Amino acid sequence: MKITFYGHASLGIQVNDVDILVDPFISGNPNASHINIEQLKADYILVTHAHQDHILDVEAIAKRTGAVVVSNFEIITHYEKLGIEGHPMNYGGKWDFDFGTVKYVNAIHTSSFPDGSHGGQPGGFVIEGEHKNIYIAGDTALTYDMKLIPLQTKLDLAILPLGDNFTMGIDDAILASDFVACDKILGYHFDTFGYIEIDHEAAKRKFFEKEKDLMLLEIGDFIEL
Repeated sequence: MKITFYGHASLGIQVNDVDILVDPFISGNPNASHINIEQLKADYILVTHAHQDHILDVEAIAKRTGAVVVSNFEIITHYEKLGIEGHPMNYGGKWDFDFGTVKYVNAIHTSSFPDGSHGGQPGGFVIEGEHKNIYIAGDTALTYDMKLIPLQTKLDLAILPLGDNFTMGIDDAILASDFVACDKILGYHFDTFGYIEIDHEAAKRKFFEKEKDLMLLEIGDFIEL
């Protein structure tokens, strides 16, 4: 499993020969100006919620690639009206896709489209594929529901927001990694704008002091599990 960081909360996940994008907000992110969305491959696009900084490039990429959008019912209904194929999910539900199993889990945040219309409830994803299991938290506060995840899935990686203000910050993310029983963390949702700028070295040090490995990738860099 190869995971590429495209800035903010945008990820590319490659499982065997299947390409998955998560929350593509790339063309509007000045920090990701070197990433060309016209060159990105996508068989699926996973969307955690409807805020613009998570959906900006969904329509363009889905229409170009024919990707299937996976999200909550309200978001899928929105994209189906645009002629885009979607797979609706809701809390606690899981589905076996050709790349692995996806479970839609709780997130505590808000969700609305840029025009103010309702985007359903925000969520996260637990993905089990290629004998590797990852948790994508989405935009969320720390929540006790995270403790349910390791009861069913042993995680190899937890992808957690770190920027604070709109989501949990560093200290809560450390607790979240305890809740999901995963000491290997990929941080995201930081530095894109002033409200969510973080001190990278201080963040890494705090995780290290708790015997945890925090990875903060440069935009365009990747890790392999």
